[in-house]
Amino acid sequence: MSDRLIKWLLWCYLGLLLVFVFSPILTSVIFSFNSDRFPTIPLGSFTLKWYQTIFDDPDVWSAARTSIFVSLCTATLATFIGFCTAYTDYRYGFRFKGAYLALALLPPTIPLIIMALAMLAWLSKLGISGRAWSVVIAHTVLCAPFAMGIIRLRLQQIDPDLESAAWNLGASEWSAMKTIIVPFARPALISAFCLTMAVSFDEFAVAWFVAGLNKTIPVLILEVLQGTTDPQIYAIGTFVFLTSITLVIIAQVFFMTRGRKPTAPA
Repeated sequence: MSDRLIKWLLWCYLGLLLVFVFSPILTSVIFSFNSDRFPTIPLGSFTLKWYQTIFDDPDVWSAARTSIFVSLCTATLATFIGFCTAYTDYRYGFRFKGAYLALALLPPTIPLIIMALAMLAWLSKLGISGRAWSVVIAHTVLCAPFAMGIIRLRLQQIDPDLESAAWNLGASEWSAMKTIIVPFARPALISAFCLTMAVSFDEFAVAWFVAGLNKTIPVLILEVLQGTTDPQIYAIGTFVFLTSITLVIIAQVFFMTRGRKPTAPA
């Protein structure tokens, strides 16, 4: 089999995969501009009525503010915790390091419904369930391993002796961190921030259990869907999709950035 044929088959496979993944999403986007109340073929006329409806709905604005607040706070905390965890793995060798990494990467492997029930029980025990910060705490637990994994991959590319050389030249630990580690890891930090923000913005199961009256956008979508199909769902879904895909693309762009080569301070 020639290389050209293999390349052509791979491109066809990629095209079919993208069609399979994005067809339902694109269909939802198309129906968000359909004047008919029900998603039927042929489509009705073009309209922005459903977008105007959600724009005038105070519940949608409230859920959007909550989602943005939760995702920003979650991304900040998850990126910080992920960086600290990844740097500990990069810099220090200690007993049971394998168990340390396994525990750090454990939360995403737990079924979301189990995680949601556990977080609800724990936060209720502390008396802080049903608040926006409850969702932030739960999402941080869920998202920190993603940030840790991205930053850890980046730190593995740096010369492990470079920071020690900076210390030997008189730099303090903080100065070496500020001038060597952070600049080198900056693309991964930005990538981790955007990715964890996207994960938090889209997450439904945990938020539904611990949010209480502080509904996020995914929780609001479920409430609107209960009873009947409402075309507002397609408009809200389009907003969620565009937000998430933008964050993921930014994360991917920065993840592929090489960044500047760090140099030890004199």
